[in-house]
Amino acid sequence: MAGERTIRIDALTRVEGEGALYVRTRNGTIEDLRLQIYEPPRMFEAFLRGRSLEEVPDITARICGICPVAYQMSSVHALEQALGIQVTPEIRQLRRLLYCGEWIASHTLHIYLLNAPDFFDCDSALQMAERFPDRVRVGLRMKKHGNQLLEALGGRAIHPVNVAVGGFYRVPRADQLRRLIPDFQWCLDAAQDTVRWVASFAFPDFDRPCELVSLVHPDEYPMNEGSIGTSSGERIAVDKYEDCFEERQVPYSTAYHSLRRPAGTTYLVGPLARVNLNCDRLSPVARQLAEELPVSWPSRNPFHSIIARALEVVHAFDEALQIMRNYREPSQSRIAYSYRDAAGCAATEAPRGLLYHRYAVDAGGKVTEAKIIPPTSQNQAQIEADLRAWLPNVQHLTDPALSRACENLVRCYDPCISCATHFLTVQIDRI
Repeated sequence: MAGERTIRIDALTRVEGEGALYVRTRNGTIEDLRLQIYEPPRMFEAFLRGRSLEEVPDITARICGICPVAYQMSSVHALEQALGIQVTPEIRQLRRLLYCGEWIASHTLHIYLLNAPDFFDCDSALQMAERFPDRVRVGLRMKKHGNQLLEALGGRAIHPVNVAVGGFYRVPRADQLRRLIPDFQWCLDAAQDTVRWVASFAFPDFDRPCELVSLVHPDEYPMNEGSIGTSSGERIAVDKYEDCFEERQVPYSTAYHSLRRPAGTTYLVGPLARVNLNCDRLSPVARQLAEELPVSWPSRNPFHSIIARALEVVHAFDEALQIMRNYREPSQSRIAYSYRDAAGCAATEAPRGLLYHRYAVDAGGKVTEAKIIPPTSQNQAQIEADLRAWLPNVQHLTDPALSRACENLVRCYDPCISCATHFLTVQIDRI
């Protein structure tokens, strides 16, 4: 389309938080593109300073209502490293089980209500539910059972309160977990059907030559532990994260952009990166399913992220069942510790990707420094880069269709800007 063309998406819908997209082209060439995060900074790092370190898991959980466990797990792992705490294998397994519940609840929400509507030209989750009521019921049932697991382990599904430095305030009874097993077996079958369903979607041909980054672990699919792996073959110790990645401020967004050091290049975190780098460590059921799909791994098509999420739902149900079937109540719920002047860091895999925490504490048990780098800020620069590459494929569309095509791509990353969802207002100026 000749001349100047401006696309403004003032509020991205079906994402968490307040974000906007601005695009200006001239004679088919992109002159400006900005993914703008415009809600005020929330200052969590600042108001953690001076707090008792025992308060940190509950405070950081409030950063996100969809993935509070990720923030809790990252914080307790970092604090435990600082204090020299080594948890028991039983506590470690319960933490993986808790993470399974969060992945299930978050991924099923995104697959069925936030992302799948884009593949059927549905404007909202409500329209998706009207057109595919049985499918959406399956997704909501899986999410419900994921929430039940969060309640059993965390005390409640939203902002769990049972996670503690050194373990848990209490451990679940064996009968609590056994009661979940029949429903989780149904869910495992439903999750496999979900994978086959989303793999049948019509995906754009959009392969991106981006660097993939996630935790990797020699023996298990990464959730709570591991080193940082990249698609270029690097293995980076978590305590070297800030040597290899950096945050940069951009003038049009309240969220930082994360880039690789020293080159300043973008990278991708999240389910697509995890499956690409860890496909051979998926559970047996999920791994076999991945091999049967009409998608070759590794895939760098961001639209395939919904398939990766669905595979991780299968993995989470499969692993959760194994843990619950073999569960015996541990003799202790928490490891004792003493305060000291120290610092520690940790990274875990939130549903949306790598999450990094670093804390310094003093001999009185108070936090003196906090640093939190969420997955969405790590993905923001990559999303912008992908939008620049995507626009030439869709700029022939009308302005409403072009706006929608850009939103569809952004939603593939499941960006978690904060803890709110807003509806879309589009303003288009043509000169």
